[in-house]
Order: sequence, then C-alpha cells, then structure tokens
Amino acid sequence: MPLPELKITVFSDYICPFCYVGHHRLMRLKDSYDLKINWCFLEIHPENSAKGEPVTSLDYPSEYWNQLMKNLKHVAKEENIPLAEHLFTTNSKDALLLGEAAKACGRESFYQLHEALFTAFFVDDKNIGDRKILRKIANQCGINNAVVDDAWNNSTYQQRLQQNFAAARKYEIQSVPSFVFGDHVLTGVVGENIMRNAAEELTSTNTV
Repeated sequence: MPLPELKITVFSDYICPFCYVGHHRLMRLKDSYDLKINWCFLEIHPENSAKGEPVTSLDYPSEYWNQLMKNLKHVAKEENIPLAEHLFTTNSKDALLLGEAAKACGRESFYQLHEALFTAFFVDDKNIGDRKILRKIANQCGINNAVVDDAWNNSTYQQRLQQNFAAARKYEIQSVPSFVFGDHVLTGVVGENIMRNAAEELTSTNTV
C-alpha cells in the first residue's frame, strides 16, 4: 500500500543550524509519508562575507548566542545528528541559488546536493560561500558545471529567491526554519512529534 502523499512548504537556509536540525527531523517522516516538499530558500544573513567570518561577527548578544548553541548541541546529541563546533558563518546566496537550480536536475540529484550542503557546513566545516567548494560539492553529486554556472548567472534563480521572500511575507514568516502544513505554520526548533501531528491533521483533512 502506497504511503499517503504529504505536500508541505519549508523556508530554510543552508547556514541556519536549526534548519539543519529541522531538516533531519522532517526527513524522518519519510517512514510514514511520501514527502513532496517545496523548498523555499531564504538568505538570512546577506551581510555575511563569502570568505567566511567568525560567528562573533553576527549581530547577536553573546549570552543569547551561547544559549542557542548550548540548546543546539543538546538537541543534536539527543537525536544523534552529526554536528561540528559551529565557529564560523558565511554568505549563503550562491549555495541557495545552486539549490534552486538543482531542482531541475530531478529529485534524487536535488536531495543529494541538499544533504551535501548541510553536511559540508555543519559537519565538515567547509565554507559553502566559496564557489570553488560549492562547484566541487555539486560535481560530486552528479551536477555538471553547466547547471552550476546557470545557477549563478541566470537571473531566473535570483528571481526565485525574491519570490521565496514574497511567499514568506504571505505567511507572515519572519524566521527560518518555518514549515507550512496547509494553513498551519510551524516555526523554529519544531519537535518531530509536532511535525507528525501536523502531518496527520493535514493528510486526514485532505482525505475527507
């Protein structure tokens, strides 16, 4: 018997640690649903340098940031999610454009890249603001240079990022990660059980 189809929209950025955790939690729903996810990428720190910079450069009070990281480490350890020490940040725009372009390569190629970008930044400490690193990751995922070049030179993908911001405003979303289950928006570090409840409510409504 086929799994019920679950269509949702997710607003995310590859340099957001809680998007990384949220991605892992969401993917666990594949045991119960055929996930059809509309990934809407939002650039959360356009001011960041693509060369990479210490997280202390972010405009967060140190006490607040330290508590965030403490919570993040606790969640990652509790759920066995691999996570390196998060000491630097970067500009994510080129990675987001690459993610948008990879959608045209098919579901398998997109998700291979999607996972690889998160892993590169949060596990392997790679600077995914660096185009050489991004190109290498893409090629390792079977995405050729023509697609990579198109991602960074074709204005279509720039427009998609703008459309994602417009969609976020429609849902009154101001931060990532945000998960849209029908008319229900879940934002932040959302527990797997909460996601499952929202998924069950949405799919049961759709079958009525």
